[in-house]
Amino acid sequence: MTIQRFNTLAAWLDWQTTLHSQTIELGLARVAAVWARLCPAPLPFPVITVGGTNGKGSCVAMIEAIAQAADYRTVCYTSPHLLRYNERIRCNGEPVSDDALCAAFAQIDQARGDISLTYFEFGTLAALVLALAEQPDLLVLEVGLGGRLDAVNVIDADVAVVTSIGRDHTAWLGETLDEIAVEKAGIFRTGRPAIIGQRDAPAVLRETALQSGAIVQQLGYEFDDAPGDNGWCWRGISGERLSLPLPTLRGGFQRNNAAAALVALSNLHQRLPISCTAMRLGLQRAQLPGRFQVISEAPKWILDVAHNGAAAVALATNLRDFACRGRVLAVLAVLSDKEPEAIVEPLLPFVDQWFLTQSEDARALPATELAIRLAGLLPEPAVGCFATVDAALVAAQAASGVADCVLVLGSFTTVSRALMWHAAINE
Repeated sequence: MTIQRFNTLAAWLDWQTTLHSQTIELGLARVAAVWARLCPAPLPFPVITVGGTNGKGSCVAMIEAIAQAADYRTVCYTSPHLLRYNERIRCNGEPVSDDALCAAFAQIDQARGDISLTYFEFGTLAALVLALAEQPDLLVLEVGLGGRLDAVNVIDADVAVVTSIGRDHTAWLGETLDEIAVEKAGIFRTGRPAIIGQRDAPAVLRETALQSGAIVQQLGYEFDDAPGDNGWCWRGISGERLSLPLPTLRGGFQRNNAAAALVALSNLHQRLPISCTAMRLGLQRAQLPGRFQVISEAPKWILDVAHNGAAAVALATNLRDFACRGRVLAVLAVLSDKEPEAIVEPLLPFVDQWFLTQSEDARALPATELAIRLAGLLPEPAVGCFATVDAALVAAQAASGVADCVLVLGSFTTVSRALMWHAAINE
């Protein structure tokens, strides 16, 4: 009989933040030891693991939607969440219940003995435990940080995807793109498909994949995408070509993520055949909150979790294509391990006024320090500094007109707070 240490999800999560000596400690030894006690045998269903600096959430969302359109049962593990922890583990598209999470946490707690686990490791193991109980047709795992030493890498994925390589989490992954690429490539396995969803990925990513003995399939090489009439064209690894509708996820760059998602699934066609109809439906049904999400009109409120330079470039492309009729007012808060200069620079041609602030995250960069970091980039009369996200949101709302756009960006915690604030004022 499994003994419950706590009766509520909130209590479990609060305790998990205090259990391990470090918030983030990369490495597989602890999580692998506990997982071996929970499940000594290989998983009986196929697994796709998705990593990358940007685009991995979009790729996961499209894989999930396409698989579901083909009537396959799915379990997806992603992070972080926007509003509720339950969002991190979805069974057939629905967040798991508090009771299911508490039961999984209790099972892990009993199995771990005296092994200390981080908050993220507990969540990863919970996703695996719940997948075992659910017995889905497909399990999709999103890498949290890096790849080689990330907790999800305890599972040998049948197919692994790296969507893109960019500068992020440099304190853990290295300062150069080559160093980061090697860490991301750690999810690839010998004799199994290794999908690279970036044409101009650092060469070392492909080289490392080949050296590992993986079956490398890269955008622009073994598969490709191209614009098409009223949609786009996908070329698969066998040379097949399909005309497909554009993904509902905004941005031309989403074609790359869609192409990678389709190739990942095509590598499982012997176990999970996917029809062209399911592909089309899935691309049109995939949703991902917090990625250029428009939540209201007059003024338009746009939420985007962009928190690194590459994501900001993608956001700038969307702003250019969106063509706001009035001004764009941006509320920005970032975490202390990010590079705010790299986030702001691509957006300068599109943003008329900046509201700098800080989230309640323990790792948040103080608003005053953010203002100092950006002093040389932003025009002084168009910048305000606010102690809380709520204060910045109130100021942006007051300064906006009906034709304007209010853009909230910089982190999941910033966008999460904006969602809650906006919902509260519109009750």
